[in-house]
Amino acid sequence: MSSLTPFDLLRVWETGYARPPRRRALLLLEAAHPEEPPEELAALPIGRRDGRLLKLRERLFGRELVALTDCPECGQRLESAFSVDSVRFGGQGPPEEEHAMKAGGYSLRFRLPNSLDLAALEGEAEEALLPKRLLERCLLSVRRRGREEKLEDLPSKVVEALVRRMGEADPQADVRTRLDCPSCSHQWEAVFDIVSFIWKELDAWAWRTLREVHLLASAYGWSESQVLSLSPWRRQFYLKCIGA
Repeated sequence: MSSLTPFDLLRVWETGYARPPRRRALLLLEAAHPEEPPEELAALPIGRRDGRLLKLRERLFGRELVALTDCPECGQRLESAFSVDSVRFGGQGPPEEEHAMKAGGYSLRFRLPNSLDLAALEGEAEEALLPKRLLERCLLSVRRRGREEKLEDLPSKVVEALVRRMGEADPQADVRTRLDCPSCSHQWEAVFDIVSFIWKELDAWAWRTLREVHLLASAYGWSESQVLSLSPWRRQFYLKCIGA
């Protein structure tokens, strides 16, 4: 993983500002892993992609994560802090290209969803059909008693087993945290989405950094590159000198 400079981060932020989450995730990975072809990064299973983003987030902003969540029962705003290790799952070796399983008399082969699948489904009009469309793309073959079958022919219990097996094969793709509301004692699970989490942090950092560039450029006549080349500590020193 390459070290990202403030210039790199601002370029990613500016390029991805109006892009969908799937594209933002890839922009971050492409900047952090310039040695890997973009098409290979796009073909990573979602959990492997998110595992790399979690590692990148740790390098950029540290090991502690702080999230704000509204209690679904009483609406109380909660702040929860946890470490990256508590939301890190799955192996780090090369992912398997294909997986096989048997359920209800069916033999199935499948692969795990990736960013290319998400891109292909972005224009799907009916959101309720997205899970089915994703399964259709990832299901490689279905056989029963030596005959080929289709996804729509599978009993619901076999489909549920398939979805469960896909989740087990790529646990980082669906991370959930346990939350307790101190106001009403309601307990629930919340999805932890590293893509939206790291982008919110990057967005806040970018606006703060650009404001610092504006203030220091206005006060000292420095260029953007001169301001960004300063260490964060020196930048804060000069900001204090001008009363910012």
